[in-house]
Amino acid sequence: AAERFCVRNSGARAVVEGCGDHGCEYMTGGVAVVLGPTGKNFGAGMSGGVAYVYDAEGKFASLCNPDVAKDLLPVESDEDVATLKSLIQSHVKYTRSQLGRSILANWNSAQGKFKKVFPADYRRALEEAATLKKAGDAEKALTAAYASNGKGASDAFEDLKKMASTFSVNNPPKAITTSYEPTAPDADLEALKEQASAGFPVKGFKPTWEAGRPTVVNDKAAVKSRGFLAYERKAIGYRPEEERLKDYKEVMAKAPPIEHDDQLNTQSARCMDCGTPFCHQSGSGCPLGNKIPEFNELVHQGKWRDALDRLLETNNFPEFTGRVCPAPCEGSCVLGIIENPVSIKTIEASIIDKAFEEGWMVPKPPVLRTGKKVAIVGSGPAGMAAADQLNKMGHTVTVYERSDRIGGLMMYGVPNMKTDKTDVVQRRVDLMAAEGVRFVVNANVGDNVAPKELVEEHDAVVLAVGSTRPRDLPIEGRDLEGIHFAMDFLHANTKSLLDSKLADGNYIDAAGKNVIVIGGGDTGTDCIGTSARHGATSITNLELFPQPPDTRAPGNPWPQWPRIFRVDYGHSEAIHKYGKDPREYSVMTKRFIGEGGKLTGVEIVDVKMEGGRPTEVAGTERVLPADMVLLAMGFLGPEAKIAESLGVSQDERTNYKAAFGEFATSVPGVFAAGDCRRGQSLVVWAIREGRDAAANVDRYLESAGTLDAVPGTVEGGIWDVAAFKAGSGSSMPAGSASA
Repeated sequence: AAERFCVRNSGARAVVEGCGDHGCEYMTGGVAVVLGPTGKNFGAGMSGGVAYVYDAEGKFASLCNPDVAKDLLPVESDEDVATLKSLIQSHVKYTRSQLGRSILANWNSAQGKFKKVFPADYRRALEEAATLKKAGDAEKALTAAYASNGKGASDAFEDLKKMASTFSVNNPPKAITTSYEPTAPDADLEALKEQASAGFPVKGFKPTWEAGRPTVVNDKAAVKSRGFLAYERKAIGYRPEEERLKDYKEVMAKAPPIEHDDQLNTQSARCMDCGTPFCHQSGSGCPLGNKIPEFNELVHQGKWRDALDRLLETNNFPEFTGRVCPAPCEGSCVLGIIENPVSIKTIEASIIDKAFEEGWMVPKPPVLRTGKKVAIVGSGPAGMAAADQLNKMGHTVTVYERSDRIGGLMMYGVPNMKTDKTDVVQRRVDLMAAEGVRFVVNANVGDNVAPKELVEEHDAVVLAVGSTRPRDLPIEGRDLEGIHFAMDFLHANTKSLLDSKLADGNYIDAAGKNVIVIGGGDTGTDCIGTSARHGATSITNLELFPQPPDTRAPGNPWPQWPRIFRVDYGHSEAIHKYGKDPREYSVMTKRFIGEGGKLTGVEIVDVKMEGGRPTEVAGTERVLPADMVLLAMGFLGPEAKIAESLGVSQDERTNYKAAFGEFATSVPGVFAAGDCRRGQSLVVWAIREGRDAAANVDRYLESAGTLDAVPGTVEGGIWDVAAFKAGSGSSMPAGSASA
């Protein structure tokens, strides 16, 4: 095992044949068996459980942390021998371990080389528990004998259990509520402390003391020890609606540097240093496993450069996730159980933005090159993450993108208001090109670039083409003029904005039109914000499902992502401009209505969910005026032409079939990552998949033959496909607007 084997183990039984540093750190329960050497600092903070270590060389004591160095015992008792031999036998059964077989075969000599790590406090607690159990058993026996003599009294505890059985989930006992009436915040808090310390009920106290908690403490003077108790949450806000509706600049507000630093110092102090952080666990929090508590602490200490290093260990593009990620890390923040969670997303974005501002983000091309060539199809977050990782490993990476700019979803799928294309996306592309990544634009693999040629000319290929087939709405009137897929609308707007600041007119204009957006989510919100900037007459957003609750529903507990009602930037802009929230919930579109081939209206009907399916509510049909409809109902999967050309297997949803953790498709040397493999998902998951796929590609290349180790040369840049095929020696200028 590597470092920190059995860290924080609270009940598991595990057997390994050696471990790295910090073994059994903070262990509180369970049994660990190490059949070989350990690293240093074994048992630091170990307060429970038992470890058996095979110390063949007699060095184990010198490698132990002082916490347990005096708690090493021989394995002598029958109970210890039985437990240890049983675990080793299981280890041999499941792993066929030769070492385990040898120890069991020579048990008489091997037994004396085992050390039992048995923390003194834990040992004392077990002894006390055994004493209490013995006393309890004696008391029960006495009570039983007393009752059998007819003298009486029933067991009071049993009587209490009978009383408790009269209550149920539907008829719970009522908690005692205090009659305290609020007076002043400070006095209320002191009264709460007094009642709690005296054992009196505190249910019913109104937390008046929380209302005035500061969100920013000047001069970076926030006290970490008080943290979330003393300070309230404050994330980076948006610019005023009236201001931002006039432009396509990023909606995020930019505070003066000193004020911003004070805010970050205060907000990072709210991170509660919880024992088991959920924010960086991929099952509930950050799919990338960002070391959030660590970089929060470093920001609080003002160690921004160290915080950057910690952030970049797990995240290639924090400037992307810090802007467009919905922040599942915040949804699973332990503080979120009782308070507003830590503003993790704000801190993450601030770290990387400061890094670019300070000039810390400079090209770092690999020192050595392996001589292996990898082609990546698609330059979205998954493709860029795979390219970045593989380039750092020394492989020669070429990214093929069918659009005229690199960035995929981040360039054309996300509006400029959320992520600036020049100052954020192109800046990262230019950095990667300076590190040696080769980008080829206008390269439509399956059209002007043959997929089979890519496979033949490269040692490995990564497919990261995204999920680009939009979900349609095939109802009456679908062929009317004025109905568009949301991504066509957003793509055209961003391209025209970058090409000419919309002067060329090559976009789908919502000015003066009644716009209906069908479907919610981020894409629907982006359509609302873009239409409002065009000058739409009205905007209505139709959603099939009911309006989410303001707080977590019973079936949506922490640490799941909270499915609650939110007002995003596009919604608040529509409220400001049109006087109401544009969303209508629990409605279904029945047909599109037109005149002369042009859209004029949309007929909708209210629905209610029955058995998970929408059922129409009779008599609620109505027609909404509409000159433009934008379909923002998600995506079905990747386009089929590449898979068909290469013979890549697809699953029942048409995604490229490649197991998570391996990412290898049915074609040797061809891998898949991101939405084209897992289906429509988050940018943060795309980056995770790109990183993991790159690691598997690297292992594949190593297994295929010896890798070179020659001094690296920087041959990165951005080429148009025609120039690249012709072998042009020069690329397009860094940051160029288009091909």
